Amino acid sequence: MDVGQLQRQFTDYTASLFREGFLDDQFTQLQKLQDENNPDFVFEVVSLFFDDSEKLVNNMAKALEQQTVEFKQVDAHVHQFKGSSSSIGAHRVKNVCVTFRNFCEQQNIEGCKRCLQQLRHEYSLLKSKLETLFRLEQQIIAAGGSIPMVE
Repeated sequence: MDVGQLQRQFTDYTASLFREGFLDDQFTQLQKLQDENNPDFVFEVVSLFFDDSEKLVNNMAKALEQQTVEFKQVDAHVHQFKGSSSSIGAHRVKNVCVTFRNFCEQQNIEGCKRCLQQLRHEYSLLKSKLETLFRLEQQIIAAGGSIPMVE
């Protein structure tokens, strides 16, 4: 596949992530911070998000399995996850966190457990889609092209 085709594929795929609500404008802001001095900036920030997210989701699950659920502790993890997902523009993940926090406030264990499942699902989808996006970026670079800015 030639560079032009890869770039069009990258642009179309990125646009679909915005259209489907996976990403919001914050992701665009992250991309604008990436330059030739820091060509892997977005990948590095998102990789840190993935590492932190795995830990946070596991901590939420453990906290919700306790005999006596400490909703404040669960909420603290969800709040942190909401902040980190907001900072990378993970729109759908952030929205699940908002709902999750409401269930924590109401001390609704069933609502929290449903949100945890939904959060795992949305996070898994997002991770898969961003990994595909980064693979496309690598293919463009390997072919000697530059990453197009998606507006």
